[in-house]
Amino acid sequence: MNQLTRTEVKAGGAARRVGGVSAALVLTLGLAACGGSGESQKGGSAPPPPVSVTEVETEDVTIREDYAGRVRGSREVAVRARVEGVLEERLYDEGKVVQKDEALFRIDPEPFEVALQAARAQLQSAKADLNQARREWNRVSSLYEKNAVSERERDNAQSAFELAQAQVAVAEAEVERAELELGYTDVEAPVTGVTSLESQSEGNLVERGTELTHITQMDPVHVRFALPENDAAARRRAREALRSDDKGDHRSTASLILPDGSVYDQKGTIDFTASTIDPETGTVTARAVFPNEQQRIVPGQFVRIRVKLQTLQDVVTVPAKAVSDGQNGGLQVFVVDDENKAHPRSVETGQVVDGRRIITQGLETGDRVVVEGMAGIRQPGMTVKVGGQSDGESN
Repeated sequence: MNQLTRTEVKAGGAARRVGGVSAALVLTLGLAACGGSGESQKGGSAPPPPVSVTEVETEDVTIREDYAGRVRGSREVAVRARVEGVLEERLYDEGKVVQKDEALFRIDPEPFEVALQAARAQLQSAKADLNQARREWNRVSSLYEKNAVSERERDNAQSAFELAQAQVAVAEAEVERAELELGYTDVEAPVTGVTSLESQSEGNLVERGTELTHITQMDPVHVRFALPENDAAARRRAREALRSDDKGDHRSTASLILPDGSVYDQKGTIDFTASTIDPETGTVTARAVFPNEQQRIVPGQFVRIRVKLQTLQDVVTVPAKAVSDGQNGGLQVFVVDDENKAHPRSVETGQVVDGRRIITQGLETGDRVVVEGMAGIRQPGMTVKVGGQSDGESN
């Protein structure tokens, strides 16, 4: 009996252990099921990505192009000695503005003063000879009328008188030459402009034609730039500018972008474009003229010329960042429909003007184009959350 009781007790204990394991297993499976259900709910449909859109409208677009150029003075003149002599004095401050006809150098005038005195003395002698020849001619011609002298004597007297007249003319020319050379001893500025350093210092013997300094006219200034060989629109505008006769036609104007990126506050005019293409560079040389009264533009600066090429009317534009590469190698934009689903749409484009891309085909007025948030659109037709209208400005 006692043995039976012990056996029953053992059996009961085993059953309780098995029951405990089963209960634990059930509890574990239940928790696992609950955990799996929670993860499934967590990995379900994600919220639609936020995007910003802009509504397509048409507008007039002015197409401009920038070209690199270099500033030059409108006139750059080498000041040279016109007579030979000793450079006696420099009369200007180097690097300063000088006015036209202002004296810059003085060459020793003494030899030229002496030459002028000699020329004047020679003129007086020639005039005295002329007076004598005139008196002789008057006397001989009177005697000839009375048949008192021969025709030969009359001819000799006439020839002497004419020769004396020629000698006076030569002497007068020599005086004028001496006066002119004496005037050249004061070397004057041929134009108004800024002077460079002197090329010859005082005391040097300079020859005729020796360069003494350089003057650059600062107002106005010229900007030379090059048009690409294939830029037909720019070349056409430049030619039209030449025919505008300065009547205010906007096609003749150009803007200047200074080295610091600022826009010069005065417009310029394109006044020259070459009719041939440079075979070495493949470009066409052009020139624009800008007023420079305040001398803000310095010759030698590298600048940019902005030329208006044409105006397109009623064209579709979108921010440049709204256009991306399409799957078929072209360009595309994302258009949001009335159900806020984003669809890619292939487009054909033109130039980028002020941060906006011209769309020539693919969009219509009223289409809503995604500007920001395109990275969140993982598949065509995906629902998006439109967060507001974009101002359309490009970063």
